[in-house]
Amino acid sequence: MPTAYAKCFDPNGVRFGIPTFPWRMAPDGFATRRQLRTKGLRPGGQPIAAQVMRINRKAGSPRIAFLYREDLALPVRPMTSRKWGALALAMLARRTCPRCRLDVGYCIPTSHGICGLCLAAEEAV
Repeated sequence: MPTAYAKCFDPNGVRFGIPTFPWRMAPDGFATRRQLRTKGLRPGGQPIAAQVMRINRKAGSPRIAFLYREDLALPVRPMTSRKWGALALAMLARRTCPRCRLDVGYCIPTSHGICGLCLAAEEAV
């Protein structure tokens, strides 16, 4: 086992407190939040069961992804009509220019805070 993997291999959790595995070498039955989500599951309040670690040679600090047990995961809660409505209103607010009050059809960048037409008019002045 190369030294980078050896630094990240702690299946008993002695060194890091929880079982730790090298990147892409976690045993079956564990998944990250994203992997659970693609399967239609969520952690459901369970504690972190393990972690995978990858040494970042440029930054010097390791990258860590927490793992959860798949057998304890719960199904994702379905979206209700109220949640869909709140999401639609939030997206409408992100698309509405605060200066001209128009729905521009895209999310306004936070770096400018106004739509492209208002930005072009401001730069022309």
